[in-house]
Amino acid sequence: MNATILLVEDEPAVKGLFAQALRREGYTVHEARNGVEALEVEKTIPHVDLLVTDVVMPYMKGPELVRQLHETHPDLKVIFVSGYVAPGDLGPHQALLQKPFVRQLLLDKVKEVLEQ
Repeated sequence: MNATILLVEDEPAVKGLFAQALRREGYTVHEARNGVEALEVEKTIPHVDLLVTDVVMPYMKGPELVRQLHETHPDLKVIFVSGYVAPGDLGPHQALLQKPFVRQLLLDKVKEVLEQ
């Protein structure tokens, strides 16, 4: 499956691992270190199929980023990633991957959300 993913993660090593795994599967990945940077990166991308974002980040939390992006892209699919948030804390119908997790779990969740 070819899709464009905006990946937002403030830990460089984690972001690098996620991006590498997704690119190996054929996804186009655009990276940002936080929500503020993600809003700037998003403006340069013709289309984003999926946002994969950390929940807890400096400058702007993941849920606020999603709220702002949904203003102009209401159908944008989202996967939250966090080591601090429990399932259900983000509201119904929100995909969540709890850190730490294995590479295959990330790839499976991305495929599942994109196919919804």
